Order: sequence, then structure tokens, then C-alpha cells
Amino acid sequence: MEKLEGFEFWRKTLNQAHLVVAPMVDQSELAWRLLSRRHGAQLCYTPMLHASVFIRDAHYRRENLVTCPEDKPLIVQFCANDPEIFVKAAKLAEPFCDAIDLNLGCPQSIAKRGHYGAFLQDDWDLISRMIKLAHKELSVPITAKIRIFNDRKKTVDYAKMLVDSGCQLLTVHGRTREMKGPVTGVADWSVIKEVKEAVSVPVFSNGNLQYHGDIKRCLDETGVDGVMSAEGNLYNPALFEDRDPPASWEMSEEYLAIVEKYPCSLSFIRGHLFKLWHKSLEVHSELRIQMARAKSIPALADICRDLKERGMRDKQLMEESAEKQQVPYWICQPYVRPSPEVTAQRKLEESRKRPLLSEIGGDLYDPTLSRKQMKRLVRQPNKNFKEKGMKFKPCVDCGNPKGLRCIFDLCKACCKGKAHKAMVDCVGHNLLFKTKMEKRLIWEAKQKLLNEQKEDSKETNNETQQNHDNNSKKEEVTGLETQLNTETLKK
Repeated sequence: MEKLEGFEFWRKTLNQAHLVVAPMVDQSELAWRLLSRRHGAQLCYTPMLHASVFIRDAHYRRENLVTCPEDKPLIVQFCANDPEIFVKAAKLAEPFCDAIDLNLGCPQSIAKRGHYGAFLQDDWDLISRMIKLAHKELSVPITAKIRIFNDRKKTVDYAKMLVDSGCQLLTVHGRTREMKGPVTGVADWSVIKEVKEAVSVPVFSNGNLQYHGDIKRCLDETGVDGVMSAEGNLYNPALFEDRDPPASWEMSEEYLAIVEKYPCSLSFIRGHLFKLWHKSLEVHSELRIQMARAKSIPALADICRDLKERGMRDKQLMEESAEKQQVPYWICQPYVRPSPEVTAQRKLEESRKRPLLSEIGGDLYDPTLSRKQMKRLVRQPNKNFKEKGMKFKPCVDCGNPKGLRCIFDLCKACCKGKAHKAMVDCVGHNLLFKTKMEKRLIWEAKQKLLNEQKEDSKETNNETQQNHDNNSKKEEVTGLETQLNTETLKK
């Protein structure tokens, strides 16, 4: 069949899909894609697949590229940083999908270590070669998912480069690669609009989709051809349906029923259920630990039934009561990420809650016992812990056990700050601040000496070359003189 391109590919192969489920590592597996399609999704991506692993590991291919006739249209996404490997992996996957997507948007630290995802966006030459080779060799179109730069013009030029290289569809995530975790922030739709106006292929927008009403607002503000949801879809798989958000038990029961037909890893299932029930688990927190420790799908299903019974009971009480909750906890709803200030405050409060040995032991406190022994002593007051193990003396600053060979008579946490400030070594805690500093100074001195030697070597080579050139000229002159003398004698 002839390979379609651009808008023709979007209209005929993708059926003008404008409601799209994003590629999500360990989260957009077949069962979840089918659940999302039942509730309005028109196009789905596979989880991000690692191209080099996909080539060499048949088990990885069988586990991660699972599809069925109902799972159409489908785009397979790869991360890669080598054109040959990328195309080789894509050729293995192209019989099972409608397009191949190159991941240029993953901002996680693992992508930085592996040099793929958003950390390729500074190497335009490599990206261009990957897209060009894929466009030339594959029988299905090549697409790409990107993040924006801080510079708007650079983002637009980046998108144009991808299209010129052969990219047939672009997904633009309206955040930079630094916007993740507690500093995720809000996606910039205005940059996505500029990209849409600048390129000649279909564009999908990614970011800020939390409620169904956000879909129309995004389409109107950006003019894109489709919207993609990742986190919003995970917390409400019925996001694309024009309806009130469903109850968490409705989605979890339907998902578990699909998993029975299309099994997947237990970790995937647990991750989905945690997100569907995240508000309910805040209210019924004792079930969170049970869900984390569940070792089978039936065990997870039992916890979901328990949560459902509690939710339905509270729902009935709310309906009978005059007071109405703004958003009941049993309803599928987006996750609101706390600000960096709130996160820092929570960590500080948690660190302050860590009890001292004297607080753990109370009247039983014994400074010669370790923290672990003190906790065991509280549980078993009649047991003699002094007969076994080593005796510990308390840290002079905090009262916790000090290091046996600490130069300051402190525990490791207290010693670390003091040793760093004084720039000394503490062998007892294996803190080598002074040694590392001396090694760094020696290394810098060696590097400086090597650089000087290289410069001297260059100068010497230049002088040698110049002497060699002078000698060559002298030899040429001598040769000419000899030739002239010989001809004169002959005459």
C-alpha cells in the first residue's frame, strides 16, 4: 500500500482522531488502552519502548507490544539515539501499528543518563538523521512527540526542522524539559499555537487536560488537530466523554474485567488502581498499605470492593444529609500536585517527627543501646540486650549512637556537617572531604601541567617543521647547483 503523509495520513489512517491517549511508561498497556477507547479515546499510543532492548530481547517484545483488532488506530513509540537501531526496531514493530513515534519529550533522569527523549533536543543533526532514515525506510509514517524550549522562535524552528526531515505528525507538550515533578507548572498553549501555524502537518497538543471542558478550550485556543492526555487520563479514563466524572469503582471494576482477558504485569494494575482510588485512599488510608502489599489480582479486587462499600455508604449518608461535598472523594478526579514550598515544608515536618532514642524508650532509655535495640526493648521490656552486640555511646549533639571511631564523637548525620565545614576526614564514618579536596587539587595541577606540555609540544613541532622546510629548501638549491655544474662540464 502507498504510504500516506501529513493530513492525508491523519484523515484516512487515523480517522481524523482528535482525542488521544499519550504514551506512558508502564501505564498505557493494552488493557488500559481498551478501557480508554470504550470511553471516548480515538487514538492510543503504546508505552515508550527502548529501541535497543526491543531489538535484542524477544521477551521484551512479547511483553510490551501486545495488541488486538479492537486496538486501532495505534502508534508505537520508541526512544532511541542511533538512526540504524531506531529504524531496525521500528521495522520489527511496523506490522502491528499505523505509525512509529520518536520520543523527544521524556524529561526523566533515566532519559538524561541514556541520552534520549527530551535530552536529544540539543542535537538537531542526530534527530534529523533519525527522522530522515525512518521516513525513507519504513512502510508506515514517522511522527514525533516534543517539548518546547524557553525560546519561542527556537521551538518553532525545531518543529520546522522535524517536518522538513520527514515527520508526518507532531505532538507538542507545552512544557520545557525542566518542568517536571514539583516544578511541573502549567503548559504554555500559546507556543503550541505558534507551532501549529508554522508547520504543514497535523499537530496534537499535550498538557493541561484535567477536565472534559479543557478539551474544547484547548482546541479553540491553539487551533490544533487533536489533544493528548496522559495524567488526566490516568486519573479519569472517561475524561474524553461528555459526562460527569464516574465513580472510582466503576472504572476499576471495568478495568479489572479487561485485565482478565488481556493480562498484564501486576505492577501496572496496582499503579492504575492507586491513581483511580487516590482520593479514597487519602480518606481510608489504612487500605493504602494493603493495596501496596497485595500480591495478586484477586487481592487487589477485594480491596477495591472494600473501598466501593465504604464509598457507597458515605455517598448514601451524603445524599441523606443536607450538606453537600464540592467533589466527593469517590469520584474520579485529577491529581493536584503540591507546590515546591508545600513539599519542602512537608519534608521538614517529617524530619522533625523522627523521634530521638530517649523519646522512643521513655523510662527504658539506655544510651548504650542502638536505635533498633531500643525499639525492640520497648516491645520486649524484660529482654536483656546488653549481653549481645556492641555497646554504643550517645552522640554529644543529638543523643543517637555515635560512630565508634568518629573524630568528633558524633553520629554520622551530625559528623557530616561538621567535617565538611572543617574540611577534614572522618575515617570512622568514611567521610573523606580533605582527601577528595587534595585529590582534586592534584588532578587540576596535573591537567594544567599536561596542557602546558601540549602547548610546548606544539611549539616544538612547529620549530621542527620549520627546520625541516628550511633543510628541504637547502637540498633543492644544492641539487640545482649540482645539476648546473654537471651540464657546464659536459659542454
